[in-house]
Amino acid sequence: MSYFLLRRTIGFLATLIAVSIVVFAVMNVLPGDPALTILGLDATDDALAALREDLGLNDPLLSRYFAWVGGALVGDLGISHSFRVPVAELIAERLPMTISLAVAGMIITLMIALSVGIYAASHHGKAGDWATMFLSQLGIAVPAFWLSILLVLLFAVNLRWLPPGGFAGWSDPLAAIRSLILPTVALALVQSAVLARVTRSSALEVMRQDFTRTARASGLSQRRILWRHVLPNALVPIVTIVGMQFAALVTGTIVIENVFYLPGLGRLIFQSIANRDLPTVQALVMLFAVIVVTANFIVDLLYVLIDPRLKARK
Repeated sequence: MSYFLLRRTIGFLATLIAVSIVVFAVMNVLPGDPALTILGLDATDDALAALREDLGLNDPLLSRYFAWVGGALVGDLGISHSFRVPVAELIAERLPMTISLAVAGMIITLMIALSVGIYAASHHGKAGDWATMFLSQLGIAVPAFWLSILLVLLFAVNLRWLPPGGFAGWSDPLAAIRSLILPTVALALVQSAVLARVTRSSALEVMRQDFTRTARASGLSQRRILWRHVLPNALVPIVTIVGMQFAALVTGTIVIENVFYLPGLGRLIFQSIANRDLPTVQALVMLFAVIVVTANFIVDLLYVLIDPRLKARK
């Protein structure tokens, strides 16, 4: 077990290093001059040269990379060019909104997908199964931003049940929760469509196994067989998708937060790209990449906890 954990940890760290190199390289070969973006077109050549020196833009690329990585390891991500505050403060201020959306979306996704997927598997070949497959395929095909607009038109504009966007703040918890309902549902519906199909396929495969038929012949109820025997043995492919989906939910907030005008990391990266705020964009892209890599690392560890037989193969 320790050898497996060591291998996975080394792979995780190597992936993070590779990602940091790619992110830094891509961000620094983009066209444009950060100094000109900050000072404007009317800035003098002397002012631009002084600011480039102050920002370290004249240093060799390799020195700037190591300086960036060294600062990131101690929480110093630089100063935002457009907001003129430390990037770490901007991220800390907006991270709770993005994580709240992603976690709430993941909970709703699991509730919908596991129930629907198990229901479809238990009614294989019947009307309920076909209806589930049709709706899940529809959910996969619908873009999240378009679904968000439809939800706003229905529940905010026509029915006036929920606010169309913005965030009321946690000083009024009820209003804050109402502000997050539509974006959370928009995130969850698309992801639950994918997970429901995977749950159905995995459950059907387990239901064809001998031990499932034995449990049915022993007189166990269908509900007990499905939730106590089928689902636990179908978890490996489900966990794979769940890990990928949590990363997708976090990165998916880039679109959702801009549609619903929420003060999270998604909206921050959109504003930073528009303002060519290189330190902020660089830090946010790296943060999203770290979340994706970490999610995959955790999934690898969960495999062994779910099915110890996999440890011998890895």
